[in-house]
Amino acid sequence: MTKGSKRLLLINPANGYRKGYLLRRESKQAPLGLGIVASLTPPEWSIKIIDENFRPFRYRDADLVGITAVTASVNRAYEIAALYRKNGIPVVLGGIHASSLPDEALRYVDSVVIGEAEGSWGRLLEDFNHGNLQKTYTSGLSNLKNALPARHDLFHPGYFFSSIQTSRGCPMDCEFCSVPAFNGHQYRLRDPMSVVDEIASVPHSLLYFVDDNIIGYNKMAEEHAVAIFEGMIRRNLKKEWFAQASLNIIEKPELLKLARRSGCRMLLIGIEAENADALRDSNKKVNLRLGVDNYKKAFRMIHKQGIAVLGAFIYGMDSDTPEALKNRTRYILSSSVDVTQASVMTPLPGTRLFEKFNKEGRLLCHDFPKDWQHFHFSDVVFNPARMTPKELAESTNQAYRQICSMHTLRKKFIRTWWNTRSLRSAVWAYNSNLNYRSVGLEKPSEYRY
Repeated sequence: MTKGSKRLLLINPANGYRKGYLLRRESKQAPLGLGIVASLTPPEWSIKIIDENFRPFRYRDADLVGITAVTASVNRAYEIAALYRKNGIPVVLGGIHASSLPDEALRYVDSVVIGEAEGSWGRLLEDFNHGNLQKTYTSGLSNLKNALPARHDLFHPGYFFSSIQTSRGCPMDCEFCSVPAFNGHQYRLRDPMSVVDEIASVPHSLLYFVDDNIIGYNKMAEEHAVAIFEGMIRRNLKKEWFAQASLNIIEKPELLKLARRSGCRMLLIGIEAENADALRDSNKKVNLRLGVDNYKKAFRMIHKQGIAVLGAFIYGMDSDTPEALKNRTRYILSSSVDVTQASVMTPLPGTRLFEKFNKEGRLLCHDFPKDWQHFHFSDVVFNPARMTPKELAESTNQAYRQICSMHTLRKKFIRTWWNTRSLRSAVWAYNSNLNYRSVGLEKPSEYRY
């Protein structure tokens, strides 16, 4: 714990119902938001992060407790908060779930940070010092030009890679995505040289850029990515990295080359589905514009640079039927996608999809906050439009068994090595497939009655 007169305890709770991502060290992701909160905290505070990604929570005394949570882990956050409030220690909750449902959160904690912390954390600490902690703290979207890097030194040393954020916001309007509601529709960019300095400072040789699209959709965002990649190359940082991108990256062949030279080994592409009807269901505009017929060409262009493709697919769109999902699985198995992230459609609070399903009476979960643990992208928590919840769960389980079989993963490894001509990228892809195997086969998908 860093030296200081007051003790701040920051807690990262884990969903105890599904632990697939925690079964392998390679899939655990550091709580970057808590590292950013720590960087915003004055030096007179001692700071400790308790991280359930590695070990179950053990009570530690503190003057103030801050917890972050996504929807699937928020019930665990409420359980931990109760232990501290029982002892008269105030608890602050932040993160995307509390920002979407602050009234719910205030039933279990003393204060809620709504939205990004940069504009309100300083005020919160000042109010705490004066014994005047408010129920909610809200600020506008932060200007990231002078954003402080996260306190990576406070993260558990067991993480396999470092998480880095270079931007926030997304101008797309996918119905199932909560990012625009939380981070806005416009890109806000960190100073690229500050990002490169942060990359140079972390001990890991492997990086994950947590941005929703590392290259963005406009010229300014593209130039920002170029500055970071060129900075990494110029300083010879010798880092290997993985990031999320959109299909529009195939329209930037020179940027793809630069990404590879700076250490890119894998890109997550939100493919979602192999047919236009399903893409229209989710308002996936970029994929519709480029056309599903161009997927093969896109994968080939990325592979040409020695980069593996992690394809994200969704099961349970309104146009989906059991037969359509069998076709999706067949497409995944036959395509040159190297890694498969297959998720059950999940209506997260704060999204237009949640509002739609709630208005239409299609949600199957009603015992909140306990039932939030099922919003984990593996269980069926709504009534599909063209099949029963049971059919969707069974279709997903069948897909997991095929996609995650060791026979499939070994075949994908050989195919990735052949397509990319890069053993390192093939190893990245194989390890990522093992991570998703842990998630997909941990327990069968359930459906809530």
